[in-house]
Amino acid sequence: MPYVTTDDGAQIFYKDWGSGGSPVLLSHGWPLNSDAWEATALFLAEHGHRAIAHDRRGHGRSSQTWHGNEMDTYADDLACLIENLDLRELTLAGHSTGGGEVVRYLGRHGSARVAKAVLVSAVPPLMLRTEDNPGGLPVETFDAIRYGEAANRSQLYRDLADGPFFGHNRRQDVPQGFRDAFWLQSMACGHRAAYECIAAFSATDFRPDLAKIDVPTLVIHGDDDQIVPFEVGGQRSADLIDGAVLKVYEGSGHALPDTDRDRLHADLLAFID
Repeated sequence: MPYVTTDDGAQIFYKDWGSGGSPVLLSHGWPLNSDAWEATALFLAEHGHRAIAHDRRGHGRSSQTWHGNEMDTYADDLACLIENLDLRELTLAGHSTGGGEVVRYLGRHGSARVAKAVLVSAVPPLMLRTEDNPGGLPVETFDAIRYGEAANRSQLYRDLADGPFFGHNRRQDVPQGFRDAFWLQSMACGHRAAYECIAAFSATDFRPDLAKIDVPTLVIHGDDDQIVPFEVGGQRSADLIDGAVLKVYEGSGHALPDTDRDRLHADLLAFID
């Protein structure tokens, strides 16, 4: 299996599908891994692009490091992968926490290798409610996730999959396979990495990073997202990124790469091409 080695010795697993076309790097959400993007990677590769997807450190097949479970290191790991594969004219696409990783990479490493960016149900600009971010979510929301992670993480992932992650609690119409895959990927994440990443996705302030983005950016968000509410995430990110294009999926929830796959693939391909 292919890996790159970071400066601190962590092994970052990645998939590299397709050849010849412009590269697209797909960054996954918490507490999943690159398998969450496999349908999109296959679609892009079949449509002439090179699709790369990695497992964030602590997740999936990558090293479960004790340290580095925060956005600066995630962004540096992404830079390591991009530089080792010598990717250029790259489209960066991130779902949920992966959207934060993409934004922090652009804020920290710049856009010299990047042509475009896509944020899907992404956590920027800042999920946590603070004095200067009164529209965020209360800390108790994330403390409850931390409690579930510490007390019985297997049940937490079941509850998320059967409830708000896919929006299954709305209509009871999400296939069992999607929910089982979420649980399986989540259990492959290291316990410490999963716990610490809750702070990474909820309390990281991406507003300075968003102001630095200087490439065409597509923001896609469902207006019934129960994990990253549209008003907290996509709407505000689009307002803060110069020239961003915002697409709102009416009635859709958080897990767009699964629940709204065909529409998402069409929008991605149109934007990338």
